[in-house]
Order: sequence, then C-alpha cells, then structure tokens
Amino acid sequence: MKIAFHGAAQTVTGSKHLITLNNGKKILLDCGLFQGMGKATNDLNASFGFEASSVDVMILSHAHIDHSGLIPKLVKEGFEGTIFCTPATKDLAAILMEDSAVIQRDDTKFINKRRAKQGLPPVEPLYDEVDAKAAIKHLSAVEYGKWFTVIEGFEAMFTDAGHIIGSAVVNMRITENKITTHIAFSGDVGQYRDVILRSPDTFPQVDYLLLESTYGNKLHDRVRGSLNTLHDWIVKTCIEKKGKLIIPSFSVGRTQELLYYINQLGLEKRMPHLPVYVDSPLSAEATEIVKHYPQYFNNRIRKIFEVDDDPFDFQGLKFTASVEESKALNDIHNPCIIISASGMADAGRIKHHIANNIDDHRNTILIVGYCEPHSLGGKLSSGVKEVRIYGEEHIVKAEVGVMRSMSAHGDYDDLCQFLSCQDKNKIKTLFLVHGEYEVQQEFRERLMHKGFKDIQIPAQHSEVKLS
Repeated sequence: MKIAFHGAAQTVTGSKHLITLNNGKKILLDCGLFQGMGKATNDLNASFGFEASSVDVMILSHAHIDHSGLIPKLVKEGFEGTIFCTPATKDLAAILMEDSAVIQRDDTKFINKRRAKQGLPPVEPLYDEVDAKAAIKHLSAVEYGKWFTVIEGFEAMFTDAGHIIGSAVVNMRITENKITTHIAFSGDVGQYRDVILRSPDTFPQVDYLLLESTYGNKLHDRVRGSLNTLHDWIVKTCIEKKGKLIIPSFSVGRTQELLYYINQLGLEKRMPHLPVYVDSPLSAEATEIVKHYPQYFNNRIRKIFEVDDDPFDFQGLKFTASVEESKALNDIHNPCIIISASGMADAGRIKHHIANNIDDHRNTILIVGYCEPHSLGGKLSSGVKEVRIYGEEHIVKAEVGVMRSMSAHGDYDDLCQFLSCQDKNKIKTLFLVHGEYEVQQEFRERLMHKGFKDIQIPAQHSEVKLS
C-alpha cells in the first residue's frame, strides 16, 4: 500500500492524507481547507492532488475546518462514499461546513467587487451552501473504542485525542496478502491538562504513525496558568487602559474554554463587571453542541457542574446573531471583551473588529492559539507594525498579546507522553505532519534522541510505499 500526503505536509493546515491499497481502493484521512497561506491559499485549495471521484471512503479525525473544510468540494467533484467520524464530530462538522460556505460566499463577493474595479473577471467560491448540505449526508458516526469495517480488509477504531469535543486518533488494521499492517493517524493531539476535556487516550501498537507536530518545539506556560494570564489581560486592557479586549477565537474548543475561564473568574469574584460579546453565530451553535457531550469532559469540570449548572454562561455574556448586532459593536466605546471567529483572524467577523480597533492604543488584540505565520493573526503575533485588512493598510497601535498556553494542541511534552504507550522498536516509520518544517526538524531530533529510528517529514504531494 501507499500513503500520499496532500495537505498539512510541512505546514499546519489543509490536512489530507490518501491511503491507496494494493487493490486500488483509496481511503482519505481528513479533507481540510488550507488557511492563512497568503497568496498561495487559493491555489492550494483549488486542487486536491488527486481525483475526488477516485476516493472510495473517507475518515475524519475531527471537525476543525483545516481538517474538514474541503469535504463539500470533495463531494461536489464526485466523491460518493461514506465519511466515518465520531458522533460529536458529525454534529460539529455539519455546522462548520455550512458556516464555511457562507464565509466563502461573502468573501468571494468582496473579492469580485475589487476584481470588477480592476477589470478582472469574477471568481467562484470553492463551494456553496448546497454543496455543504450534500456533504453532511455522507457523514456516518461511530463511537470511540469500537472497531468497524471501512472496506473489505480495512478496519478502523477511534480513540480520544483530547483536542476538541469528538476529536479522534484514527487507528487502522489493514490486511493485504494475509499480512496485517497497523497504522494510526493522530489527527490533532490535545493537552494532558486540558481545562475541559479528557486527556488523550492510549492507542494500540502501530507499525506506522502519522503524528501531528504543531508545537513540536515548544512548551506551554503552565507556571502562570491560562486563567491568571487571561485575568491579567482583562485588568490591563479594560480596567487600566479603559479599552476593548479583542480575542480571535476558533468557534469550536477555544471559545468554550474562554467562556469557562471567564465564568471561573466570576465564581472566584475576580471578574470585573464588563460586557462580554461572543460575535459568532457559529460559536453559539458550537457551544450548545459541546454541552450535549459532557461524557467527554474531565473530572474537574464534572465536579463544577455540581455547583454551577452551566460553566459556559455568566452575567454580562451576550451572543450576537445578526450582522446588524455585529456592526453595532463598533459604536461601543466603553471597555468590553469581544470574542469572535476565526482563530487565525483570517476570515469571519473578527477581521472587521480588528480593523475597527487596531488604531487605538487602549485596545488589545489577544491571540490565544496557533496562527499560521502568513495569517493576520500570525502577522500580528510576530510584531509587525502594519497590516493589510480588506485591502487597506492599518498601523498597529493596539497592543498585541499572545497566550500560547490556551492552545488545544499539545506541546512537545504532551506529544511525547502521547507516544509513551508505543514500543518505539516496533514502529517502522513515524511520519511528522501538521507542523512547520523548522519545527518538525527540531521535533525529529528530539524524538531520535528518545530512540525513535525512522522519522520522516513528508513534502506536499509526496507519496511513500509501505513495506
């Protein structure tokens, strides 16, 4: 059999890995949208590197758009098979794909207005809401811990990856010529001390492993802690500077974590009386879905449920729904907190909030998760003094803060702990995916010192034959 790496190869976005069996059957692991890749983004999303109609089955590790966002395009271009995922991933992927279609529609309208002024022909979105709804029909839910048949000779099982609700490690048993090969795809691996979720589960011994490496060269700050650090930024921005705290946040995972922390500060009598706006209809839907899966929460938050029936709600919280409500936030000049998608600040309402607040030194733009270096969030994190938003240049006068401890991705200690259930001498090859190349090189050296032998860093569209 062969594995081809068509996304998240030496970059942290666009997850797509294609297994081709000796009999010609093709199984796709994830079908993610490339995000924040600058001018290359559109070209990367335009072509899969394979024919959509040639894929027989797909397995989805979790719902984040960089893992699920091109599924509607896959279906649009001829994929007719089943997409296996966990129940929570099925629920979340449905709303995320529909939301992505709306964002692409709106962004394409804006782009075409600019192209018309330049005398250029209009462009089409990658897919529309009809395509997204068609894609949802292909999703099939399977619980954690149950082996299921993908196709003849190919079995899979989901184990909890601890990244977001429903995220899974994809464990595979593939039998060809009476020989069974064990492969696992980590998806994205969460932190072992996550504030809401259970820790990543152990998983069966493998021959080959596709391992994410987003923070393969970093350790999260666990000394000060996310709760206290967030409190510091709230006080500094809203109380001392009398400004707005603008937080780009992924609708799934990060937003719920922020709400949990703010609620916790309230329970501890440390939260100032401030309005908190979650300006993302998708975040509101995602939060309700997360609440439906308390069995995936860790023991700490389950105990909190004994004294607080909703740890994601508190006085002063408001979810905005309409575009008019979103625009009205521009007229607020008093201190407040605005949480809005997307987490990389490269799409959605957050771009408008940053554009409208970046020129005021009283305000803070707080980055609370990984941002691809070419994305707006990545540029702000790097300390640039000027950014372009919707075709206009903006001088960065607002303070920019970074809280890496809130990332849903594990650091290199977490990733090494994730690997601790494996006998390194039995792993033939470990493929590092979903990471920047420089980070992967450092992580590769660290793993080699720990005794892992064959560690490869696949390039985009590269293909490897498994012995």
